[in-house]
Amino acid sequence: MIARSAGSLATTPDQPQPLTTAQQELYDWLVAYIGDHRHSPSIRQMMEAMGLRSPAPIQSRLRHLQQKGWITWQEGQARTLQLLGSLSRGIPVLGAVAAGGLVEAFDDVRERLDLAPVLETRGLFALSVNGDSMVDAHIADGDVVLLEPVGEPSRLKEGTIVSALVPGSGTTLKHFHRDGRRVRLEAANPAYAPILVDADQVTIQGKLVAVWRQV
Repeated sequence: MIARSAGSLATTPDQPQPLTTAQQELYDWLVAYIGDHRHSPSIRQMMEAMGLRSPAPIQSRLRHLQQKGWITWQEGQARTLQLLGSLSRGIPVLGAVAAGGLVEAFDDVRERLDLAPVLETRGLFALSVNGDSMVDAHIADGDVVLLEPVGEPSRLKEGTIVSALVPGSGTTLKHFHRDGRRVRLEAANPAYAPILVDADQVTIQGKLVAVWRQV
């Protein structure tokens, strides 16, 4: 499965523009890397993969990939790189499927599910879920969650699902609540007790945007 700096993000055309051999080589490698690791590589990793000793050629290729509509990228921040392509053009919604009785078979494309607003979210990053503390929020062990960085934790809505870094406990995915000067991180599974921590001791890394489950 697989940002934008001011004035640098090109408008994605209806169809991506053709790539040079060097650009295609990097793009194909990025597709494979992100598919395997679920996150974008560093510039140094790209340099090593392409057999280059300088970051300049990599940065040039990335700029062209962005301008031609194949990726989004916030220059200077390799981890913000996101693949575009067929997903960002929309997935056909062919009708409905019943989870109980039967409905008529779908026959044509009625609309398209546009994933671009998700995939082009500034700084979007992914984390793999370990454990079952969020099962009642339909987030299971092995799922991948897509998160948007949080600039102002004070503006988070009560109950927002966040990734939080808690001293001594590591990173956890939980519902966010405020209790005065403390933060309560609440699981979506009654088997887990809430985590209470001073607000200035917890780092909110991101808020949930979407959940990816491979079946």
